[in-house]
Amino acid sequence: MEYKESISASIRQEAEIAKVVLMPGDPLRAKALADQYLTDVVCFNKVRNMLGFTGTYKGKRISVMGHGMGIPSVGLYTTELYNQFGVETIIRIGSAGGLSEEVNAKDVVIAEAASTNSNYGNAYGIPGQLAACADFGLLETAVKKARENNINVKVGKVYTSDFFYYPQKGLNEKLRDFNHLAVEMEAAGLYWTADACRKKALTILSVSDHLFKPFALTAEERQNSFTDMMKIALETAWEYAE
Repeated sequence: MEYKESISASIRQEAEIAKVVLMPGDPLRAKALADQYLTDVVCFNKVRNMLGFTGTYKGKRISVMGHGMGIPSVGLYTTELYNQFGVETIIRIGSAGGLSEEVNAKDVVIAEAASTNSNYGNAYGIPGQLAACADFGLLETAVKKARENNINVKVGKVYTSDFFYYPQKGLNEKLRDFNHLAVEMEAAGLYWTADACRKKALTILSVSDHLFKPFALTAEERQNSFTDMMKIALETAWEYAE
């Protein structure tokens, strides 16, 4: 697909970015999503190769942009989208490692809340632990869209880790025992940022592996699982788009 040039090579115009943004971690995945699901696509960001695109889905404008890995990265990009470019709703779409016995390969997990080992939330100055929770309206809509499309989803807590390779043993067992469905690296940061900016956020995840169940998905199985997650995300985004 050939993309139209952005209005400005250095200053991104608010009009180019939709009110609703889907955000995978990998910017190349953002490009693939724009290619596959959107029409009339405009590339609005190439800075640091964190690709961002706006297009049309079922007559409404939706943007998709990478957010990188980890809370500092997702916090940076989502804060700017919310505060500088008028974005109202962000839906993270990504992969996760299963923790709960109730979760299997290819399952879609919707994160209603995110525990974390990150200190990022301490910067907001609230004594104790700052709860990182999804917007309920978005969550409710996503579950409704999953049911309408006969997609089985698991809804519950996830764990957002600053470590992909955690140096101490035993953490995954504790997380499983405290009813966390899966582990990933960004949801808590997204939810805190949305709260601070008084905006909406949700995380929808596809389980690509499991920390206690040995399995290996084929390329086709990964694609089918990803398609279910994207269907829910796009249909949810459409309800909030203009």
